[in-house]
Amino acid sequence: MDFKISDGAAKILDTLEKAGFSAYIVGGAVRDMIMGKQPHDFDIASSARPEQIQQLFPHTIDTGIKHGTVTVIENKTGFEVTTYRSDGAYNDSRHPDSVRFMPDIKDDLARRDFTVNAMAYSPSLGLVDLYGGQEDLRRGIIRCVGNAKERFREDALRMMRAVRFSAVLDFELDADIQTAIRELSGLICRVSVERIRDELNKILLSDRPEKFELLHELCLLQYIMPEAECCFGTPQKNKYHIYDVGRHTMAVVAAAPCDLTLRWAALMHDTGKPECLSRDASGIIHFYGHHRESMKITEDIMHRLRFDNETIRVVSSLVECHDVRVEASPAAVKRMLARIGGDLFEKLLLLQEADNRGKNPRYLEEKLKRIDEVREVYKTVIAEHQPYMLSELLVNGRDLIKLGYRAGREIGDTLHKLLEEVIINPSLNDREYLLRRARQLKKR
Repeated sequence: MDFKISDGAAKILDTLEKAGFSAYIVGGAVRDMIMGKQPHDFDIASSARPEQIQQLFPHTIDTGIKHGTVTVIENKTGFEVTTYRSDGAYNDSRHPDSVRFMPDIKDDLARRDFTVNAMAYSPSLGLVDLYGGQEDLRRGIIRCVGNAKERFREDALRMMRAVRFSAVLDFELDADIQTAIRELSGLICRVSVERIRDELNKILLSDRPEKFELLHELCLLQYIMPEAECCFGTPQKNKYHIYDVGRHTMAVVAAAPCDLTLRWAALMHDTGKPECLSRDASGIIHFYGHHRESMKITEDIMHRLRFDNETIRVVSSLVECHDVRVEASPAAVKRMLARIGGDLFEKLLLLQEADNRGKNPRYLEEKLKRIDEVREVYKTVIAEHQPYMLSELLVNGRDLIKLGYRAGREIGDTLHKLLEEVIINPSLNDREYLLRRARQLKKR
């Protein structure tokens, strides 16, 4: 194996070793190098104590002295250097109550979560793999270091990390992990929503985002997002669907481009369906108004997970409009642009493509053809700078006040009528015409 570590990491290892300490690259960087990937970050573990690390390097940050971590700045890059340690009890299912600094890398590796993350490498000392991490990488298996239940009781977030690594690496979870998570899934309630949100984001941004379904299969989703949990098993008995709502959602998430807001919109777009389910006299299932209910659920979930307001706005807007059929005409495209904004229109089309890829393939070609036609019209509208927003009208509220309009709703209604005419015929965005037309509307 060819282990390529950064110059900064190599210099830190060399400095520690020349001072009489052992030191290794640990964790995900070792895993990635074995898999032939170039790591983005290099974490280092050493027998040196925090105060000794600080003495050896001129530029350090006290990142987590209590737990033995010092950030060393080398080549303008920060490297976390942590003293070998053994963790005490985890009474909150998240953080150790205490840590003990240890002299040997073996003690440090024993406290880690999964075998694929419990390897260490040093250019001078070689690879340390005490728990079969290389073999598990070869087999494509996520397996805990030691007893799975003990690892998850120590840190409940590890249950979500297991799902995340399964999605990121496209590995299977071993049977012990699956059994342990199902038994201990309720402990996830003890983890902060910010930590849960970050793991969800990483799952959704992976190459296998549909492995989000593991959260349902392993009984975690009912605690994290119960609104999404009830989608699994909700039937869709009509000609356009071949999956239940949950499985359809996973297909849409898998088909959506790797963009966080798009993947979240794909995940949330049908969450309102269980609440809106109805059957007609023929037994066909309908979900009238589900887009509004889905938008409400989206806002509730994302606020609960403490997303920023802009992300919530983008995702909820996409969810609200995901089922709107936009005709391939300039007027229809501009009306939707006015409604959702130019920044979201292209994302909306991508979401609608993904949505259709999760339905009955019999109708896919015609659905994608219509979306492509809409996209071409959109490109023309943008290229020709055709107006579609009130701010692009060549008259404004002040102009209408001079014509005798009262401030308030009367002005707003009139401007929207003028905009509708301009949307249909862009040549009418002429100041003289718009003022004349406003006078006519005033007389009515």
